[in-house]
Amino acid sequence: MRDDYLQAALKVIDDPNILVNVISRRVKQLKRGNRALVESLEKLSPEDTALREVMEGKISYELATKETLVHGGR
Repeated sequence: MRDDYLQAALKVIDDPNILVNVISRRVKQLKRGNRALVESLEKLSPEDTALREVMEGKISYELATKETLVHGGR
C-alpha cells in the first residue's frame, strides 16, 4: 500500500478507523470483480485502487444512525 495514497485518503476521511473499514469493504468488492472507478497507467493493487477512489471522491461513506440500526433502515 502506497503511503502517499494513504496520507491523501486520510485528508478525505480523517478517521483512520472509518477509512480502514471503507477501504476494506471496497477491496473485497474489487477482488470479487467489481470495476475500478479510477483509471491508472500503472498496475495498482486493489488497496491502492480503493485509496485512489477515496482520494478522488469516487466513493464515500455514510454512518449508520441509531434509528437505522434499531429499525433496520425502514
